[in-house]
This record gives sequence, structure tokens and C-alpha cells, in this order.
Amino acid sequence: MAVTLADVARAVGVSASTVSRALSGTEKVNEATRQRIVKAAAEMGYEPNQVARSLTSGRNDLIGLIVPDIANPFFPPIIKAVQSRAASRGKTVLIADVDEHPADEIKRARVMHKRVDGLIVVSPRTPDESLAELVELQPIVFVNREVPGATSVLVDASEGIQEAVEHLASLGHTRIGYLNGPRRSWSNSQRRTAVRRACEELGVELVELGPFEPQIQAGVLAADLVHSKDLTAVVAYDDLIALGLMARMTERGVKVGPDISVIGIDDSPMSGMAYPTLTSIHVPGSRSGMTAVDLVLDLGEGATSTPKVVQLETRLIIRGSTAPAPHR
Repeated sequence: MAVTLADVARAVGVSASTVSRALSGTEKVNEATRQRIVKAAAEMGYEPNQVARSLTSGRNDLIGLIVPDIANPFFPPIIKAVQSRAASRGKTVLIADVDEHPADEIKRARVMHKRVDGLIVVSPRTPDESLAELVELQPIVFVNREVPGATSVLVDASEGIQEAVEHLASLGHTRIGYLNGPRRSWSNSQRRTAVRRACEELGVELVELGPFEPQIQAGVLAADLVHSKDLTAVVAYDDLIALGLMARMTERGVKVGPDISVIGIDDSPMSGMAYPTLTSIHVPGSRSGMTAVDLVLDLGEGATSTPKVVQLETRLIIRGSTAPAPHR
């Protein structure tokens, strides 16, 4: 049988309202009394009624998290960081995976908004013209996409991409490819712009291919196109595409590294397990998740009302998939 507030109150010899105030922290209670109440509640196995608490406080102690594809290795580190940070602040996370369907983001966000104290939307695929519908669901924070009028946590890939192109140029590569991600991806537009800028600055010829979905199979498809373009190096939109490219090149007898250099983006756990290991641009996914939690809770608690943009930097992690350009 569940232990109630009244049970704890009788055990300590105080009123139920005093127990409620002591456990909720909403009002001051004598410290000695508070400690007695907390100790008794723990020993008796008391668990607060979340429904009742939400009715009286107007808060649900829940954060909503929406991601495009939970199977994509870019997102689990963010999810894990959001859950860890939320737990440290007394919150539970509800997760929705929209399976790369942009139309579902707004629907899921509206449903979750009724139940949570704040929303975090990661790499939203919603078209620009519909973003205002998401912004209305305050408090809300976007990760990996800049949204006008809203707080965003951005991963600035430009520095990591600059390092990647410089790395390839220093190895003697003069003609490289960029494998585009999905057209609907804000990240892809930022990454493509950064690759173009870096190649122009360094005098490297750039060949763009795609768009491709962030999937290993898409990288397999891209490999045949890359092979036909006689490229010596490739930067892929993400690690999944890069890994698919490497697998197909190996099937065709092309040695990754000696014959063609490959760089991914995300620095996912898979990049260090591939053969050869994948040179990749590290994206601070965990940090972006923790930052998003702090921002959305600050918005919900009224600590700030002005939209804020937080930028996190990337860096290149060099592994075995890049090598000096082969002589053609």
C-alpha cells in the first residue's frame, strides 16, 4: 500500500501541510523539522503524487525532446546528455522520434507541449515557412538550427571543416568532393557553405554530389558517383554516409587512405571502430544537449525571456582514412 503525506505527517508528529511544504521546498520550514521529514519520508518509501503536484504547482517536471531519427548515431549522445542533465535538475524527459518526417514535428510538439514544462527540438526538419508554429510553443529551445525569434544551440561546423580542407590540402589533394546531406537539413546548408569557402581560400577544386540521406546505404550509392569523378578525397555530410562510401570503395578494390581519403562529420563512436578508422569532425553533441536543458528550464522559470543563440565549435579528429594524395 502506498505511503501518503498523512502517513509521514503522523510518523513525524506534524501536519500534512508541513510535510508538503518541506518536501516541495516552496516555503520555508524549520531546518531541523525539514530534515526529520525528509528522513522519515525516505525510510517509509514515500513517493510524491506527480499528478497532484502538477495540479497545485502548474508544473509537470517533464521536458519534451524531439529528434529526427533516434537510430542515427549523431543523436544518442545528445539524448543521453539531455536525460542526464534533466535528471540532475529533477526533471524527466519524454522523447519523440519523428523518423525524418518533417510534417510530424509540429504535431508531436503540440501534443507534448500540453504535458511538459519545456521543449527541446534537435535538428528540426520543419520548413522555414512553418517554423513560427513551433516558436509559439514556448518555452522551446532548438538544437543545431538557428530559428528566428527563438533560443538556439548551434554547432558551428565551419572551424572543423576549415581544418578538414586544410588537412587534405596539406596532403596534396587538389580536387575533393563534398557529399551533400538532405535538402531539408539546415546543417547541410551550413556545412556546404563552409566547404565552399575553405576550398576557395585554399585553391582546391570542389565537386559537389548529392543530396543524400544520412544513411550508410546512401554512402554506398555515393561511392560509385565518387569513383566516376576521379576524386582523391571526399568530405561527407556525416559519418554514416562516409562509412557507406568506405565500405563500397573497399568492395571495388579501392583502398581508403592510400587511394582515396575520406572525412566524415559527427565523430560518432562508429568512426573509431571502422577499418581504416574514420577521420571525422568532432561535433559536441553531449555539450549541446546539456546546454539546451539549462536554457529551456531558464526560459520556463522566467530567468530570461530574450531569445539567445549559443554557438559551440567543432574540431578535426585525424585517423586512418586520410593519407597523402595518390599520383594519378
